Parts: sequence; structure tokens; C-alpha cells
Amino acid sequence: MNWYTAKIIFRIISGDGNHCAQFDEQLRLIEADCEASAITKANSIGVAAQDSFLNAKKETVRWEFIAVTEVNGIADLADGNEVYYRLYETPEPEVYIAMARNKSALLGCSA
Repeated sequence: MNWYTAKIIFRIISGDGNHCAQFDEQLRLIEADCEASAITKANSIGVAAQDSFLNAKKETVRWEFIAVTEVNGIADLADGNEVYYRLYETPEPEVYIAMARNKSALLGCSA
């Protein structure tokens, strides 16, 4: 068996959906024989994870499975191994660095 990460996308719709569109991107660990099996398993997880409930305003909130958008193999499960990355380009690097440092501070981390 092999390990994979799979990005599973959900849309969150509250009430009649008259709000800014919300999406939840989840990165899940998948154990499977091959990449094709990992994709199938990730799709099954997405379908099974769809849900709806009433919020505090008594509106129905729906989590709708959209798609599996990425599946990546993990060569070895070991401390410190990279399991995900995303390249980000911006014309304002200072804003990005400030945002990253602010998020880090909220976690109680420092660089």
C-alpha cells in the first residue's frame, strides 16, 4: 500500500445561497494501492462527507462535494517530509510576508 495526499473541495451554502461563495479545501491522507485507487477513494470520501445542518439562524447549511483536484504520492512517511506545497506569486512580497508572520504569531510561533 502507498500513501497519497488528496485535495477535496466542498462548497458551503447557507440558506438560499445569497452570500459570498465559500469553499472548503481539505487535504486528506489516503492509503491506496495506486494513484487511480487513491482518486477513487478520495471521491468516495468527498461524497460521504457531504452534509447539511441548521445553523443558529435556523438556515440550512449544506456542504456539497465539488471535486478531487489533486492527488500526490508520498514517498515515505517520515518526520519532516514534505507532503504539500503551493507556489504563490505576488507583486507585493511585503504583504505576503506580513500575512505569513501574522498567521505564525497566532499559532504562537516565531521565525
